[in-house]
Amino acid sequence: MSDKTAQPKKKREMLTSFSIIFILLAIVAIITICLNGATYTVNGTEGTVTGATLADFLMAPVHGFADAIDVCLFVMVLGGFLGIVNKTEALTTGIDVLVQKMNGNELKLIPILMAIFAFGGTTYGMCEETVGFYALLSATMMAAGYDSMSGSMIVLLGAGIGCLGSTVNPFATGIAADALTSLGINVNQAVIISLGIILLLVSYVIAVFFVLQYAKRVKADPSKSLMSAEEKAAAEAAYGTEKSNEKASLSGKQKAVLWIFAAAFIIMVISFVPWEDLGVNFFVSDAQSHEETTEITADDIIQQYSDDKLGDLTLTPSNVKGELKSSVTDYAGWSSFLTGTPLGQWYFAESTTWFLLLAIIIGIVGGLSEHQIVDEFMAGAGDMMSVVMIIAVSRGVSVLMSSTGLANLVLSSASNALRGTSGIVFAIGSYLLYFLLSFLIPSTSGMATVSMPIMGPLAAQLGFNPAVMVMIFSAASGAVNLITPTSGAIMGGLALSRVEYATWVKFALKVVISIAVASMVILSIAMIAIPA
Repeated sequence: MSDKTAQPKKKREMLTSFSIIFILLAIVAIITICLNGATYTVNGTEGTVTGATLADFLMAPVHGFADAIDVCLFVMVLGGFLGIVNKTEALTTGIDVLVQKMNGNELKLIPILMAIFAFGGTTYGMCEETVGFYALLSATMMAAGYDSMSGSMIVLLGAGIGCLGSTVNPFATGIAADALTSLGINVNQAVIISLGIILLLVSYVIAVFFVLQYAKRVKADPSKSLMSAEEKAAAEAAYGTEKSNEKASLSGKQKAVLWIFAAAFIIMVISFVPWEDLGVNFFVSDAQSHEETTEITADDIIQQYSDDKLGDLTLTPSNVKGELKSSVTDYAGWSSFLTGTPLGQWYFAESTTWFLLLAIIIGIVGGLSEHQIVDEFMAGAGDMMSVVMIIAVSRGVSVLMSSTGLANLVLSSASNALRGTSGIVFAIGSYLLYFLLSFLIPSTSGMATVSMPIMGPLAAQLGFNPAVMVMIFSAASGAVNLITPTSGAIMGGLALSRVEYATWVKFALKVVISIAVASMVILSIAMIAIPA
């Protein structure tokens, strides 16, 4: 045999997440150029698609970074926090102890952890704040003999199916229902919650089945992993630990660090749940009576601060909470002492502050010197730069879609095409419409704000229940957000697990298709069976 024929074929490398997102960004830009001047009507207002210029294309990632700066800063600080935790070796030792105690029964953790993440998704839209869990569960699953993608599956699919089956999630069904109510359209919350639970349970069973099957295969035969050799090496370098026959044990300092580590994430989860919207006023208990006596409303705050503090900022009662936290600190309640914002109203700025504080405390408790704390924090933050850049570039796609008017054109054209169709066709067509748009606008709150004033009234005019339309939006956008490359949370989380996007698609595509088919069946039945 000649040397030429004996040479093995060169392995074809997969595109990186950055390349995939930039290609998608270029495609969007080209589409806007082709449709330049096309008109659309949204909520009675006419608009025109503007073709993206070279400057628009090149600046999109930068504008995306500016739009996602709060998430990016949170990820960097989280990286510094994890860097300090890793320096104490409390996490790696703790994982070894956990694996020893599970004694090969780690599979039992998968449905439990996925249920916890799903609960967070359905109640308050747990998504970006899951980023910190990817590293933890990737390390845990690897130590137990699985691959890092098994850990990312638990987080991404768990929280994702929760958002898909949103019940009281204020960022999805909450905003969508409010958009319809403001137009005078009655929205039956019982229908939303009931359909949300059904969609959640069906999707949960499908997702858990696929995750368990994959994890079992990898455990039995590591070569069955979908991860490439390069991905496995990167994951091993980041989270792998040398196997030892010695029994792992935690020191007193390491136990203290782990308690603080656990408290950090528990408080973060508690802080993101919109307790007041759920009727729980515990975290603002001392503020309630004060607010009742002064009778301060959102409109009062807008009027009071419009002249000297807001400038050109446009506010509505729905976004006063996010824009005017500093102006209502006095009424924030007892739990606002740390950040000026009570638990239940935190967002990324407050979470960033929380993890920065806990990083310092863990460093001190773990016995690190001042120089070690600073050096490890900076090193950990630096390790997150690839994640930060992926989030920024992916956000640039939705920024370009919004600024050129392409999203509005697609939405307006599709809604006109669905007029006069049957219940089944209308439900499936609406689902597919939201499925398409959610690739380009991964933000559920943004999608609800833009689309629901169009699709909700259309459903009502055709004699269908608007609440079902709310759940069509929630289910379709939720399914897409299990796989879309324009989601910073997905791309950032996969980067933390050292899993390439193309690898994730190989696994997740069949999960998304199964969930999408099941959702369309459920929603089509609901569209016909539930009266308007």
